[in-house]
Amino acid sequence: MSGGRRPTLPAPQVWPGTPTPLGARFRVGPDGVAGTNFALWAAGAEAVQLCLFDERGRETRLRLSELTHEIWHGFVPGVMPGQRYGYRVDGRWDPWIGARWNPAKLLLDPYARAVDGEFSLPPEVYGHVRDWPEQQVADTVRDDRDSAPFVPKGVVVDDDDDWEDDRRPKTPWADSVIYELHVRGFTKLHPGIPEELRGTYAGLAHPAAIEHLVNLGVTAVELLPVHQFAHEDHLLRRGLKNYWGYNSIGYFAPHAAYAASGTTGQQVGEFKRMVRALHAAGIEVILDVVYNHTAEAGELGPALSLKGIDNRGYYRLQDDARRYADYTGCGNTLHVVQPQVLRLITDSLRYWVTEMGVDGFRFDLAAALARSMHDVDMLSPFLAVIAQDPVLRRVKLIAEPWDVGSGGYQVGAFPPLWTEWNDRYRDAIRDFWRGALPDVRDLGYRLSGSSDLYAWGGRRPYASVNFITAHDGFTLRDLVSYQGKHNEANGENNRDGTHDNRSWNCGAEGETDQEEIRSLRRRQLRNLLTTLLLSTGVPMLVAGDELGRTQRGNNNAYCQDNEISWLDWGLLEDPNWRALFDLTSRLIALRHEHPVLRRRAFFSGRAHSADGLRDLAWFTPRGTEMTEGDWYAPAATLGMYLSGRDIPGRDDRAAPILDDSFLAVVHAGDRPVSFVLPGPPWAERYEVVVDTSQEEQRETPDVSHPAGAALTVPARSVLLLRVAS
Repeated sequence: MSGGRRPTLPAPQVWPGTPTPLGARFRVGPDGVAGTNFALWAAGAEAVQLCLFDERGRETRLRLSELTHEIWHGFVPGVMPGQRYGYRVDGRWDPWIGARWNPAKLLLDPYARAVDGEFSLPPEVYGHVRDWPEQQVADTVRDDRDSAPFVPKGVVVDDDDDWEDDRRPKTPWADSVIYELHVRGFTKLHPGIPEELRGTYAGLAHPAAIEHLVNLGVTAVELLPVHQFAHEDHLLRRGLKNYWGYNSIGYFAPHAAYAASGTTGQQVGEFKRMVRALHAAGIEVILDVVYNHTAEAGELGPALSLKGIDNRGYYRLQDDARRYADYTGCGNTLHVVQPQVLRLITDSLRYWVTEMGVDGFRFDLAAALARSMHDVDMLSPFLAVIAQDPVLRRVKLIAEPWDVGSGGYQVGAFPPLWTEWNDRYRDAIRDFWRGALPDVRDLGYRLSGSSDLYAWGGRRPYASVNFITAHDGFTLRDLVSYQGKHNEANGENNRDGTHDNRSWNCGAEGETDQEEIRSLRRRQLRNLLTTLLLSTGVPMLVAGDELGRTQRGNNNAYCQDNEISWLDWGLLEDPNWRALFDLTSRLIALRHEHPVLRRRAFFSGRAHSADGLRDLAWFTPRGTEMTEGDWYAPAATLGMYLSGRDIPGRDDRAAPILDDSFLAVVHAGDRPVSFVLPGPPWAERYEVVVDTSQEEQRETPDVSHPAGAALTVPARSVLLLRVAS
């Protein structure tokens, strides 16, 4: 077979250029000539060709002859922003030692700032002969067909934005409320967003979208992956696509399909305008990033970028170098111990902070990044580089603290600077409200900041990102509506998705016309949201949970780019779901108003004054403080007293921080319980602020209750009482 189509256009000059910065950077070159400098790290390669494409798809190949410290580079005069390009990299083909160079394959620049075109996966984009009769060795047989017609191209972008007009909110961790959303799913059906902007960065920047976020009161959006990603072959063959985006291939490029303005560089400016609009509303932007693996999968996966540039340099390989070490469950794992891979990741992170304006990152399968040669190591190069980087150590860093490899579960183990998704919180709260906790010991830890996990090394309660639901799993409404998953639409015979949902359907599977069950489900939603927003730590909501969004029981909707995943904004027109939104926004407002609900230090549990009042106390329904025996006894009710008089720290003017005191009573039992309100020194009187047994919440308390009174707590409910003066 031939090596691909020959160039049909006259080749421009290539000047030496510079090896830094990596990628394609438009600038003024020698003698004031405008052009673009191209630089590609490809350590083991024997030759590199820069491939330029015109508007008709015609290709011009230019040899990069300069090689400096394993970086191939050249300056091409006259190459302007909007130019589409890629690379062909030649070298040894010997998969048995991990060498997979194949110049027939057009490769995406790892540093491309924009990507034009969609990835499809015909046989031509594979470096090996995909349909080789002997499949057990197919990956060792080189395919010499040209992939250029079938793969997207990088785009030269002009970076001329200095962000002088932008004001970052810089919300302290303890004051943060995170809202996880999907750019497309959040905006696709919003009636207030013009149709041509729905599903895009411009749609999320629209006042109608931002109004919802502001009314809700969240301080940050955590965007599901917006790095350029590709769709997996098994999904394309079933007529589906990767909706979530956890299949990155371009770590510098905003995903082009989310752009309303164009894909030849316009997506970059559109993303920046979105960030500015959110910042102007006081909302930070956190990106969910996937640096643990790429869309090139394992040895039988396509050759899209890194695999063809330097397979051995970018990926962790097994002792049998044909095979990839897979700590991610996605076929490959980036070799973060390698300096150039570490540079790729940190350059990308700094780019999104300094040039794209984002405020932080949530790292998918972060334990895979923290592995040294094999084991997870909290002194690993990745964590060490982040800790000392003057840009990255200042932004919000969230770890998903596990991967699928041996020893990969690392909840509570990440060092200071990092916060973590706390799945121990998720499981305990789900179990409590479905009646599956044997006692309330674990509940007490989770409500008060998970000190058992995070009270070490100077970490604070906000090291715990508390969540009950996330993109992966049931929505909150489905959590109280389905006993089991219903993922048939994914085309995998319902085998995909977790079996461990810790859900309770309240007496019927799925949607029902029985009003008693529907009412109970709405109450359970109020209980779950109230528990989350009253817990110490950083709460994370999933977009639509405040509206009662359902995925019809699908707990793994990663490939459902349709109404299963998109937010149904019509729910706000239903009084029942509108009431849920109103409660959620009220609880968030309570957090913002009361520092006792968003502490910056762990509770001590000790008395700080002569009257014996402590910053935190726990009570039984008898009105007595919990004893050790009470913690181990079966129970469905717990009272938590938070003192506003004993909040550590001082305000900006060095004055003590004082607040109201609160008593929260959580009761998961299926019958009402009598709860005796604790007397002095805790309080003389109490007033009910939130009662989740009620669909509609009172704006102001209508009555106060004396200490010592036996207050009836309705079945399956939360009461939040404020100490009355």
